[in-house]
Amino acid sequence: MTTTDSGEFPEVRTRIPARLDRLPWSPWHWRIIIGLGTVWILDGLEVTIVGNIVVRLAEEGSGIAITTTQVTTTAAALYVAGACVGALFFGRLTDLFGRKKLFIITLAVYLAATAATALAESAWFFFVCRFFTGFGIGGEYAAINSAIDELIPSRLRGRIDLIINGTFWAGAALGALASVALLDTDLFPKDVGWRLAFAIGVVLGLVILLVRRHVPESPRWLMVHGRNEEADRIVSEVERKVADETGERLPDPEEEITVRQRGSIGFLEIMRTVFSQYRKRAILGLSLFIGQAFLYNSITFGYAVILDKFFGVGTGSAAYYFAVIAVGNLLGPLILGHFFDSVGRVPMIAGTYILSGLLLFGTAMLFQNGALTATTMTACWCVVLFFASAGASSAYLTVSEVFPLETRAMCISFFYAVGTALGGITGPILFNGLVSSGKPADTTLAFCIGAGLMVAAGIVESFLGVKSERRSLESIAAPLSTVPPAPSGRTA
Repeated sequence: MTTTDSGEFPEVRTRIPARLDRLPWSPWHWRIIIGLGTVWILDGLEVTIVGNIVVRLAEEGSGIAITTTQVTTTAAALYVAGACVGALFFGRLTDLFGRKKLFIITLAVYLAATAATALAESAWFFFVCRFFTGFGIGGEYAAINSAIDELIPSRLRGRIDLIINGTFWAGAALGALASVALLDTDLFPKDVGWRLAFAIGVVLGLVILLVRRHVPESPRWLMVHGRNEEADRIVSEVERKVADETGERLPDPEEEITVRQRGSIGFLEIMRTVFSQYRKRAILGLSLFIGQAFLYNSITFGYAVILDKFFGVGTGSAAYYFAVIAVGNLLGPLILGHFFDSVGRVPMIAGTYILSGLLLFGTAMLFQNGALTATTMTACWCVVLFFASAGASSAYLTVSEVFPLETRAMCISFFYAVGTALGGITGPILFNGLVSSGKPADTTLAFCIGAGLMVAAGIVESFLGVKSERRSLESIAAPLSTVPPAPSGRTA
């Protein structure tokens, strides 16, 4: 790494991005995935457990004075609001103070809030806990996506990102099945089972925290914040571990960039960069997030109500149907993920969005005509969500790789917050009335709204999508600190 004094902020010529991108896959990368990526399991677990314990919380003898309406409206809205605020708050701090500090802090916030939820005895305390649980989870999305993309080799970034985001549904399936046992009064008293459900998240979170302590700071972030020696030391240590673990000789890094190290970047400069210099990419990000948010709410919000009102499936059995749907969601990124790196981002993202939307239109038509049963409806949902899950995960991938390094966490936060707010607040308000009416035409309309927005987002991707497969993050969106290469000299 060569440093050139150029006034207040020095210029640094470095190969750190190329050194990270050319690494072969190794156990070290698996440890990164376990330490960082498993947070989505916690999110899926949280959302599903609360959805399945609603009735128990409102029962007499549950140990908490709260109603079903308070859980499904006030508490749900506060969780979503907390996620949105947390994403924006911690996203900004992640760009300012680094990835590692924040992904430790956000997980600690989640753990404390979830543990406190298990001890709740009043509605107001439950509300506060749900807000801060969402606050921690929202912050996780920004810090974790940033760190993962900056540590994973470019040739594998697409499939790894999709699979990690898709593990949300592993947590959802776990939450659905665990709630069946934990809410069984033959096994646990009414005032104990639902508290143990939250304790599952605490235990998993503590395990993740222990692993996460060994995940390094992003060398890419360090290199533009004046911490050259630390960045070089981390990459050298990673290279040594990977070489020892794989037994391979590492190829020489080829690409080199020069950055002018600088202080913090103001919020207004970030917004100006995103919505002026990268306006088309901002439109793309909003389209992808809004499309997937409404599709998921059109299907999954009130799924138990749909099964009950139209197919006579009781609430006790609904969890099994949801577990099946969750498996379909999980399989999509697992099976299709590698095509996002080989076939390419644009055809795969556009294809999964459009296809899932068209399949949902078909499901809506079958439902309206009375051609479905609870089993065949669930099968249709599984097929739709197999493709939609890969598409939805690619929305997070897209916004995490198409904007400059200095704005990455804030961009993830912004688009996540917009999607979460629309999908988690506007979506339920809209779809609750449609699904709860008991009229097939209203539920069909809910399906069609989600399907239409998904198809529209796929069309936007086909025109504005970025061909970012197998490319370094710096070649997709040059850091704001990038300067023309300095004269030849020794580099790191």
